[in-house]
Amino acid sequence: QVQLVESGGGLVQAGGSLRLSCATSGRSLGVTPMKWYRQTPGKEREWVAGLSSGHDTQYADFVKGRFTISRDKAGNTGYLQMTGLETDDTAVYYCARFWYGRWWWGQGTQVTVSS
Repeated sequence: QVQLVESGGGLVQAGGSLRLSCATSGRSLGVTPMKWYRQTPGKEREWVAGLSSGHDTQYADFVKGRFTISRDKAGNTGYLQMTGLETDDTAVYYCARFWYGRWWWGQGTQVTVSS
């Protein structure tokens, strides 16, 4: 079993920054792939960023240059550094880690960006 817990969400003004964390519990996941998604009410969950086991990063066009995905050396905690936040970034953000043939998901953390 893998449990992921996101934190770091909150209310921020447009132009501000937040850093989301995705902590694992129960086991160390090392450098397994990680990704972040987000979802707003009535919309499909959309991919935001990904980090491979080889440390390659990819970003959705709408966050390029503003968000940075990373993980600590042990791979136990992943991060999404968000800068230049816009009101359209308001959503519940979810992290996922790949382990034993499947993706494991956290419960999400709310990010609200006010104008």
